[in-house]
Amino acid sequence: MSECKSFSAKVNNNSKILILGSMPGEKSLMETQYYAHPYNRFWKIMGILCKEDNMVAFSYEDRINVLLRCGFALWDVIGKCRRDGSLDSAIKDEMPNDIKGLLKKYPNIKIICLNGNKAFSSFKKYFPEILEDKKYSVHGLPSTSPANARYRMDDLLKCWGKVIISAPKF
Repeated sequence: MSECKSFSAKVNNNSKILILGSMPGEKSLMETQYYAHPYNRFWKIMGILCKEDNMVAFSYEDRINVLLRCGFALWDVIGKCRRDGSLDSAIKDEMPNDIKGLLKKYPNIKIICLNGNKAFSSFKKYFPEILEDKKYSVHGLPSTSPANARYRMDDLLKCWGKVIISAPKF
């Protein structure tokens, strides 16, 4: 079983919406890029929501810059774990990232979006006080992973857009 370690948070003082995944998959870990799997729909959704139609063709650095410019932050709930493969169901011995520390350092973040069930269940397990804190609006969203075949692109866009477009910045 391989040890996996999350990347550093992609965040700045402009960030108002924090998007948290569970743990990057194998392809992302190999590339050291969030959502690097070519069939993950994250970048396509964010491109539409950020009004950057061709964002999937941008360099990774440019994608991150668009997210930051649009008020997003990106990180994972899980900081370290053991896992074979990319499936969230294979995650063992997880240890959380310091989400509380990040929120303290970046007080403009008021909305937290959890990308998938594992991100949500881990967040609930490690950060119940943030869920109860009225200054944050926390949303569990369907995973953009290709393993989540139950949701078509239009369904994902509808769910994600409902939360993000209704956010104060948009």
